Amino acid sequence: MGKFSEFRLTLKNIPEGTLEFEYHLGKQFFVNMESADIHDADLTVKLTVTHKHDIYNLAFHVFGTVTLICDRCLDDLLQPIDATYDIAVKYGADYSETDELLVIPESDNYLNVSYMIYDTASLAIPVKHVHPLGKCNRAMSALLRKHRATKGDDEDAELADQLMDEMETMDSAPDDTEQAPTDPRWDGLKKLSIQSDSDNEG
Repeated sequence: MGKFSEFRLTLKNIPEGTLEFEYHLGKQFFVNMESADIHDADLTVKLTVTHKHDIYNLAFHVFGTVTLICDRCLDDLLQPIDATYDIAVKYGADYSETDELLVIPESDNYLNVSYMIYDTASLAIPVKHVHPLGKCNRAMSALLRKHRATKGDDEDAELADQLMDEMETMDSAPDDTEQAPTDPRWDGLKKLSIQSDSDNEG
């Protein structure tokens, strides 16, 4: 049996009316898809097929979580997914496709929906894979910052370093509700100012 045989829909055997299908996507599905970004998954796919007047309306709902790698600290990042995709399918003389209608040849005995499911899940993933502020692995972030410093990366890397410094300051700051919060960047400037004054006095 093929890797994606369970995702074959024999449309011609579906009577007029509505049928529902359910699939579970784990790590192996994305390994088979040769996905570089998704390292694990726990996704449910609910597919509703409505057959009416030789048109098959397919409504996908993909939800659950996928495991990515954080771009900043390289730790696992659990990304929630909740996405939908609708398309109409009908038989015709030859294959053609638009955003709303897929025409498949009469000779096709089935429609494999695995790639529709994969695209629906993949398009729901943000372009940047990063933990929320303060949730990155600090040790790995420090190593990456040190590596970038030796490589002399561009301004974007400097901004990323600045952001990580601010995140670490936020994490390590005491939780004192009576004291007004200060901007870590101003604190850094104050330290430089104090140091400069002491150097001048010396």
